Amino acid sequence: MKENETNNVILVKSKAFALLIIRMYKYLTDEKKEFVLSKQVLRSGTSIGANVKETVYAQSKADFYAKLYIATKEAGETEYWLELLHESGYLDDNVFDKLNVQCTELIKLLVSITKTQKEQK
Repeated sequence: MKENETNNVILVKSKAFALLIIRMYKYLTDEKKEFVLSKQVLRSGTSIGANVKETVYAQSKADFYAKLYIATKEAGETEYWLELLHESGYLDDNVFDKLNVQCTELIKLLVSITKTQKEQK
């Protein structure tokens, strides 16, 4: 991460979350032999940070807003896959709670940012 991006809270948190999702994916595929739901959560969970990173290079306010909105939708999807993995027994309470708290925090941050951006249009 570039030095000027380290103070961008949403960039830092979404990247840290993506790294946790990658570790969880490795655990699910290596230890639990679960490949379908884990691939879904890997895609959506890492997509949050990818879309947030794209906002750094947004061509306009509309482009910036669109990328953040997509990141918000991906975070909501990730929340769903985490719930399914937990409720189906693939994730224990401890792992789920840790990931879910961070996912919820990302959703709140993204909603707040997109709401502020929308109000400034």
